[in-house]
Amino acid sequence: MAIRLASYNVHKCVGVDRRRRPDRVLAVMSRLHADILALQEVDFRLGPRPAALSRELSERATGLVALPYALNQHSFGWHGQTILVRRDFGITDVHRLELPGLEPRGALLAELSSDDGPFRILAAHLGLLARSRKMQFAAIRAALSRRTPMPTILIGDYNEWSSRGGSSALGPEFHTHTPGPTFPAARPVARLDRISLGFGAHLTDAGTYDSNASRVASDHLPIWATISLRQRQAF
Repeated sequence: MAIRLASYNVHKCVGVDRRRRPDRVLAVMSRLHADILALQEVDFRLGPRPAALSRELSERATGLVALPYALNQHSFGWHGQTILVRRDFGITDVHRLELPGLEPRGALLAELSSDDGPFRILAAHLGLLARSRKMQFAAIRAALSRRTPMPTILIGDYNEWSSRGGSSALGPEFHTHTPGPTFPAARPVARLDRISLGFGAHLTDAGTYDSNASRVASDHLPIWATISLRQRQAF
């Protein structure tokens, strides 16, 4: 079974024209046709972090269901992030992972079951500083070492301008892919949004969703990837 994942930094629904238009973001999300969708910057930063993007409208636009990461009724996600998944996936565990660094950051973890067996998805919006990102990758690696082995996927906004980056701290079992330039959306040159696969998760295809709509709706283009799973021992 192939699984289609996507990741999208929606920039609080503020487009390149500086207008906040959630409807444009929702239209792009609906065209990704993802089985799993990781979103960044779905909440505002101040106060109780109210949602910049509606959970209900996101589920309606994608046909997916949002996992329960929000800590209050005002937010859509946690640290501005959330994961939506296909309704027929079994949900074994949902976990929030605090990440070290100068800025408050976190990663979202979900363990799911499919026809091809269990697998794990992590979504992250990593720090702006290279030193923080290395620490964050190392923290993710340490957290994974304490969990049941299964095919594992990390996807999100790595905030990494270098072609090499610090994802080597995930360990030699992981391979990081850069589907294409995603930032700035109007004329993308930087491959900030990436995916790392390990322990039986294999990349079949990947790319960016580049359209007239996606070049306006946010400051990032979405990425997508098709993944196959092969169960194997890990760690």
